[in-house]
Amino acid sequence: MPRLALYTLAVCALSLAAAVISFVQGSWLLGVVWVLLVGLSSNMTWYYVRRAKLRAAQSAGPVTR
Repeated sequence: MPRLALYTLAVCALSLAAAVISFVQGSWLLGVVWVLLVGLSSNMTWYYVRRAKLRAAQSAGPVTR
């Protein structure tokens, strides 16, 4: 897994924990902000993983039969 994907995955996990804590403490507005950050960071994680797979496939060359 690429390094940027690992970083964004860590941000996603920490944001999720912060969202749960915010909701438990009753801070709904701050919890929603954390949930939005979870969505953004998870999308970034999938983007970096897919980009790395695509680059690996392109560097392998065309498949011949």
